[in-house]
Amino acid sequence: MTVTGPAAPHSAPEVVAPDVVALGESMVTFVPTVPGRLADVPSFERGIGGAESNLACVLAAAGHRARWVSRVGADGFGDHLVEAIGAYGVDVSHVRRDPARPTGIYFRTAGDRATDAHEVAYYRAGSAASAMSPATMDLDTLRAGRILHLSGITAALSEDCLTLLRTLMPAAAAAAAAGPLVSFDVNHRPGLWGAAKDDARVLLDLARHADLVFVGEDEAEDAFGITGGPDAVRAALPEPDLLVVKRGADGAVAYDRDGGRHFEPAPRVDVVAAVGAGDAFAAGFLSATLRGLPVAGRLRHGHLWAAAALTVPGDLAAPPRRDHADRLAGLDAAAWGTLHLGPGWTTTPDEAAEEVPTP
Repeated sequence: MTVTGPAAPHSAPEVVAPDVVALGESMVTFVPTVPGRLADVPSFERGIGGAESNLACVLAAAGHRARWVSRVGADGFGDHLVEAIGAYGVDVSHVRRDPARPTGIYFRTAGDRATDAHEVAYYRAGSAASAMSPATMDLDTLRAGRILHLSGITAALSEDCLTLLRTLMPAAAAAAAAGPLVSFDVNHRPGLWGAAKDDARVLLDLARHADLVFVGEDEAEDAFGITGGPDAVRAALPEPDLLVVKRGADGAVAYDRDGGRHFEPAPRVDVVAAVGAGDAFAAGFLSATLRGLPVAGRLRHGHLWAAAALTVPGDLAAPPRRDHADRLAGLDAAAWGTLHLGPGWTTTPDEAAEEVPTP
């Protein structure tokens, strides 16, 4: 920054806008130290959990300027969340403390979340984050980045939270043309909605007003009753400039505003834990978006960041080094189609260990 004139010694420091602002609830997570039913587990380890804060942490770890905005209680759990998320390099200076409401917590079993034996016990009703609304949050702070990332989880927390999301959507923003790109991950959580709420209608309406939407093919079927594959999802959601339909191990399809359809298969991955991949995929895609990469490259980076999450035990995994991810994302179609990633691939300097040979 070049400063001239007599006012220089008293000039305010340059304020650098964040690359991504992520809005959403984060909770303190308690995971059993041993497998088993919650009723039988004697002790738990503490962690953090929240789709939007997870995304902010991974983006910050990759060198992007990430801001997480939320509300937490004026309690020890709120202290832990702010400190732990801030330790990743995330800007947490706009997280508000609520002296009247607690920080949300939840307990889950140690096993795979996809199994019938998996248990989750949420204690988040009436949490500080559920009081987020246009009146309690600074809208300029939320719109300050290049990308604003939202999710359907926030919409399920309360009517005030839903009103906040609707206010932030491009069609509702007064200065939409100058505002950030609004990214929306459907993140349908049936247990949060309850029978009295029309989750399908609400989430579809929010998705239709976003610039970029992430949704799983199975999620679209469960939440919206859309069958027929990714093309049917696009037919039901023609409004977003960019729609990404995730198909798990079968890859992902992106549809752009010009009618383009882009498919990229996912690499083969030796899965350690099937948690955190969705948030990591969105983070990788947004990282590539910030760098101006073509849609195919964004999909490949999403797959690589998801693979980083799948090959570690926890929800949060360090993303691959940028030069490493760029090299893999730049492989030709044949080489990409045979890519096989196992545990340690993001940290092992020996390329032979990074790409596991396909039998």
